[in-house]
Amino acid sequence: MPFCHWTSPSTLTGLESQRFLEALHTNNAQEVLEILQTSKLDIDVVLEVEDPSMVLASYKQGYWLPGYKLEKSWAMGIHVCVMYNAVETALVLLQKGAAVNRMPNGKTPLHVACEVSNGDCVALLLAHGAKVNSLSLSGHTPLHYCITRESVECAKQLILKGAKVNKASHNNEEDTPLHTAARFGVPELVALFLAHGASVDAVNSLQETPLMTAAFWAFDTKEQTYSQDHHLVCRLLLDHQADPNIQEADHKTALHKAAWNCDHVLIKMLLEAGANSRAMDINGCSPIQYLLKVTEVRPMAIPDLCFQLLLNYNAARIYPPQFHKVFQNCHDYPRVVEILVNSYSSLKPTRKWRAALPDDCYKRHKDFYDSVFAVCTDAPRSLLHLSRCAIRAALGGFCDRGVAQLPLPLSMKKYLLLEPEGILY
Repeated sequence: MPFCHWTSPSTLTGLESQRFLEALHTNNAQEVLEILQTSKLDIDVVLEVEDPSMVLASYKQGYWLPGYKLEKSWAMGIHVCVMYNAVETALVLLQKGAAVNRMPNGKTPLHVACEVSNGDCVALLLAHGAKVNSLSLSGHTPLHYCITRESVECAKQLILKGAKVNKASHNNEEDTPLHTAARFGVPELVALFLAHGASVDAVNSLQETPLMTAAFWAFDTKEQTYSQDHHLVCRLLLDHQADPNIQEADHKTALHKAAWNCDHVLIKMLLEAGANSRAMDINGCSPIQYLLKVTEVRPMAIPDLCFQLLLNYNAARIYPPQFHKVFQNCHDYPRVVEILVNSYSSLKPTRKWRAALPDDCYKRHKDFYDSVFAVCTDAPRSLLHLSRCAIRAALGGFCDRGVAQLPLPLSMKKYLLLEPEGILY
């Protein structure tokens, strides 16, 4: 069965049209050559192609599009060959003079070849004059369409032919190829771009760096999973001296984004790289406040470890009169509550505390919460706890690294670093 048809019938008969399309689809180069030699077919005629994934299409931002899903795209024969990896047939078309840089539906054949990770077709198109830095209708270069491990070979060929690794997209985002590779979490592409001079701290229109992009997209909100590939991308960027303290348009840093995802792996990585745990966004919120907001909606996370890390790197603590919000957002996470309470030398409860603690939750963790209300009074905490607070205050932002160097038993080091024990005393 044919998979596309002419947009407007030309001199081809229906039978000839069927024959030509089937030849393209099956990569029958000999058949295509015979059709070109014996018919009046325009080699660059535009076809309407079945394209449910919209591989062939690119639209300019701001254009009106129908609410229903488009199933077809405009394309020339060379686009069809590239889409279906019909290399031999593509060679026939190019040798017969097929246009290599036209984009009937917003993409050149080179854009399509990169999107489908077709390295052989990329090589063929480049050898026949494809423009390596051409922009699709949406403002993206072929490098921007390299978004999978399989497209690394495509990217290498583009770079060898002069593709600009720092060329930003011509649209509202203004992402560089490094931003795109960071968003899709492809360490191999990130390493390739960095090796060829990509600016590690390039910013897009929102002033976001590739590090911020990777940190944000490391968490899949739909699947509630964390991406090791994105973590590796962040590691690569930091190893190439990415600045973890650059602030985007809303003054958020990469650490804000990692905290929003409740991503303890990235929080630790960023803090060890020198991220400022007290950086504030445009609304005056630090990373720990972002963490507080999302603790109860990140079921796959380990929030207590996230809070522990931030506090051990001198994060600003929750303002005591607002501490009831800890119970509102973290009541089902006693380890979080314990860590936060133990970060103060003393903490006086308000009537809002108990009101913010659901009765069923209190019953589930009765022993723990009874211990919380027992130690949070006007009376001072134990001398052991006060000593912990004094040492932590002296170490300040070096608490995590400083405690490790103290000549103390491991159990005492864990105590100093707020390791939860399940009860307060």
